[in-house]
Amino acid sequence: MFYPLMIDLDNKKIVLIGGGQVSLRKSKKFLEYGAEVYVVAPSFQEDFFVLKEAYAEKLCLVKDNYKSEYVIDAFLVVASTNSKEVNSKIASFCVEKNILCNVVDDIEESNFIVPSTVKRGDLLISVSTLGNSPSLCGKIRRELEETYGDEYEEYVKLLGEVRKHILETCKDNKEKKNILNNLVNLNLKQLREFYEQLRKSL
Repeated sequence: MFYPLMIDLDNKKIVLIGGGQVSLRKSKKFLEYGAEVYVVAPSFQEDFFVLKEAYAEKLCLVKDNYKSEYVIDAFLVVASTNSKEVNSKIASFCVEKNILCNVVDDIEESNFIVPSTVKRGDLLISVSTLGNSPSLCGKIRRELEETYGDEYEEYVKLLGEVRKHILETCKDNKEKKNILNNLVNLNLKQLREFYEQLRKSL
């Protein structure tokens, strides 16, 4: 049974074994969240070298086959080689050393999985079917992307600013709770106006 959890990856060592398209896509995501990414493979997709230029300090490409020494100090590992045997070997080593490991396309060998996500600034919505239907995950993600557009990045940021101000200035707990609960009923324009009123009152 997998428990949904948000993890801080800032400056954490993430090791991906495999230099293909799946490893490339996952590497991009990990780098976006501030991780230090090491990719081990005998060869790499060309786009890895483009990614290396963008994340010179954060991405390390190791041209080699899998060896346990590459993952021994990792925070988490992704096994995405084209060999089921090698992926299983990586997973077994990680279990032995209590390292988080995801084996691509094999949930039984994995002790963590990555959900499909929609990100709008600090708003992060995750969807998972626990491997039963990646297609359904994709469908739901696309629907969420349409429902929660780019404007939600500003909306969530403003909610955070207003909430902080209310918590600092409102002493009546009942009134405070009522204001905070009603904020999410405002649209973006109304929330902007409310925020401007708060700023002027400071």
